[in-house]
Amino acid sequence: MPARNRPHLILRAGAIAEPYRRPGGGGDGEQVPVPSDRQRHASQLQEQLRRAESTATEQRAEREYAVIGAVDGTYLTFESFPGVRLAVESLDSRVGQVHPELVSVQDVPTADGVVEYATVFVPDGTLGYFVSRLQQYAETAEQDKPRHGNLVDRIRAIGLATIETLWTDPPDAFPEPSAMVWWEVWLRRRDGNEVGRFQEFAQRTGVRLGSRTLGFSERTVILAQATAEQLVGALGVLDDLAELRRPHELAQIVALESAVEQAEWVDQLARRMQPADADAPSICVLDTGVHRAHPLLAGSLDQADCHACDPTWGPHDHGGHGTEMAGLALYGDLGKALLASGQIRLGHRLESVKLAPPPPASNPPELYGAVTATATSLAEITAPQRRRAFSLAITANDTDAGPGVSSEIMVGQPTSWSAAIDALAAGRAIATDQDGLVFLDDADSDAHRLFVVSAGNVSSANFQDDHLQRSDLEAVQDPAQAWNALTVGAYTQMDSLSAASSHWADWTPLAVRGELSPHSRTSVACHSTWPVKPDVVLEGGNVARSPAGTSFDTPEELQLLTTKAPLTNSRLLTVTCATSAATAQASHLAASIMADYPSLWPETVRALIVHSAEWTDAMRKHVDQTTSKVDLRAVHRRYGMGVPDLGRATRSANDALTLIAQETIHPFHDGTMREMHLHDLPWPADILADLGHTTVRMRVTLSYFIEPNPGRRGWKRRYSYASHILRFDVRRATESTTDFRKRVNDRALDGEEKRPVSAADTGRWTLGPTLRTPGSLHADIWEGTAVDLANRGVLAVYPVTGWWKDSKNCDRSNLGVRYALVVSIETPDQDVDIWTPVAQQVGVTVPIEISSA
Repeated sequence: MPARNRPHLILRAGAIAEPYRRPGGGGDGEQVPVPSDRQRHASQLQEQLRRAESTATEQRAEREYAVIGAVDGTYLTFESFPGVRLAVESLDSRVGQVHPELVSVQDVPTADGVVEYATVFVPDGTLGYFVSRLQQYAETAEQDKPRHGNLVDRIRAIGLATIETLWTDPPDAFPEPSAMVWWEVWLRRRDGNEVGRFQEFAQRTGVRLGSRTLGFSERTVILAQATAEQLVGALGVLDDLAELRRPHELAQIVALESAVEQAEWVDQLARRMQPADADAPSICVLDTGVHRAHPLLAGSLDQADCHACDPTWGPHDHGGHGTEMAGLALYGDLGKALLASGQIRLGHRLESVKLAPPPPASNPPELYGAVTATATSLAEITAPQRRRAFSLAITANDTDAGPGVSSEIMVGQPTSWSAAIDALAAGRAIATDQDGLVFLDDADSDAHRLFVVSAGNVSSANFQDDHLQRSDLEAVQDPAQAWNALTVGAYTQMDSLSAASSHWADWTPLAVRGELSPHSRTSVACHSTWPVKPDVVLEGGNVARSPAGTSFDTPEELQLLTTKAPLTNSRLLTVTCATSAATAQASHLAASIMADYPSLWPETVRALIVHSAEWTDAMRKHVDQTTSKVDLRAVHRRYGMGVPDLGRATRSANDALTLIAQETIHPFHDGTMREMHLHDLPWPADILADLGHTTVRMRVTLSYFIEPNPGRRGWKRRYSYASHILRFDVRRATESTTDFRKRVNDRALDGEEKRPVSAADTGRWTLGPTLRTPGSLHADIWEGTAVDLANRGVLAVYPVTGWWKDSKNCDRSNLGVRYALVVSIETPDQDVDIWTPVAQQVGVTVPIEISSA
């Protein structure tokens, strides 16, 4: 797969604005290829096995020391044919007290398909297990079904294992041989002395070890700082090695360290960290304040950028939550930063506004919107030219929604708080009075703001085994239903619990890997006409279930590592979880995109985050199992578009082209539709046509900010809340541009007019025009043949309705409204370059202004 090292292409030519015109199976089914000459195949594998044994014996004779208690043996790697899975169960004999043991499996993508590598530790005296199976296979090779054929037919090669074959994370992430980095070393649990043996090896070789370990049922995990060259020696003296990974289990290890040990971790990172420049974009954390003196935050948060909505509150962090959010917002993955080697150059800075007063005081719910408006103005008055994203990880409880709206949030209806965020995002300054929202000025497109908002959390009292059902029943909390906000839910990759602590013995993670976090709320219970929330999901940790299923808890290993305000002790690091943590990480993505592409609008940054999102395998399973639009709607409202990725959000590849257009459209005039936009996209039509019926993907995301209707009485109707609604459509493969215009103009036809006949669509949209339409952010994925996609290079953006259309005196269409359009083409597994010809076609509009941050 080509690296994502190409910039996205920003289109400068502009869309063509046109007025509306009235038209003139069951089982895996795997077929294992049979080797053309089974006898020869057996002989080759037998020779490879003998050669590996001989080399291992010679290496062991030359070793300088032995570790007491270690079992002598050989690490072997079995390699599959491309696209074929090994019979791993047959590689793990489990026969006898001492036997070969499968320790790790790694998938490596190649041009011919995925190759599977299985590493097996073979104790001395047990190699006969494989010798006998190869011999029996060879003796029956002429039969249709030779003995052990399911095992041997799949093996392409056998060899001595290397340190790389124990690496089970993506192969391209394996460290350079001489790079001093932190590793997660997974040891086989055999006799309880595996850590001691590894410690002896570390002392002899100068490897630095973390002070804590994690114990699982069959594995023990320890952190080691070493080079790959140092770890190679362990293969010859230890039988305990099982896997090597990038550190993933850092949170629970470091969070439990003493204050002194934590300070060492923090000091090492602080000395390697270089803050962003003063003019870099910023994340404004709207929370309980931030502990600015923290060594990992101080260089990125000036005293002048610390505020409180009420000066009597003071800007300090009174609860700790704001400091936890700041660490994730600044670093994204703080654990990764702690374990990295070399200098870290940050691309953005921090601002802090205390939104919540110190206990026991609280903000009245009806003032949430006004307080949020005050918070934004405090940051903007201090640094009016700074590009920023506002990170809001505070939500209202269902009982705090205010008079007359306490139940409306359960169906996704706006409240004064969510409407305030919509107005602020659209560039308005606002206040509140007894009648609701008061707009103090007209919206200013140059003052558009990006709000990243938490979806809200399921009450810990409501955790249950069927956590997906619980999340589907609990709707997003105020103000997560805001149309213009990027609303963030939580999923989790954390699915391992330590067996080292007796407290968590036999407890199990509630959510499987890649699934929605049990903490996260959704918009499944909301009416289908209101926006899909969350828009995306990020890591929010997991929940542990007691053996009897009567208790639920959140151990450290199921949470994320972050910075801590030293309120109760002097520790500088702690753990956090839920949709708050996910929101802080999403704001990190937003600021990183702003740093990379300084000219992008807030609408565009939101679009790129959603555009980069993918459903995990666990989520995709639910998507693929839907049998109706009702089912698909529920899945979409649970996960949004999935998990975003900074690499996809900021970079194209030779086989994955992303085009960005930022335009201004005038929706209405005198109560009627005014114009639509046609985008004649620079399209690699010839290259796509040459690919014929190869399956390809096109992804389209449309993002814009609406102005909310300030009155509550209209909120029970779909289109009275939003000033304007935009849609997109793509020309069909057998459709002329003229017919495409007619089909789009069909939206403006009177009911009694004859509607034009359009060409049938081909390929498949994942969501389709009905499910992708709620809200002010629309994303969908089309999949079909390359030759079909070649003819789809024209895209329309057009308005349909909104309260501006019905309120002529308030219609601000003449000033224009902005939108961002992001279109991607992906040609996976095809050795073609679609980026370069489009970049050449775009010419001088290819973006070269990407900052070095």
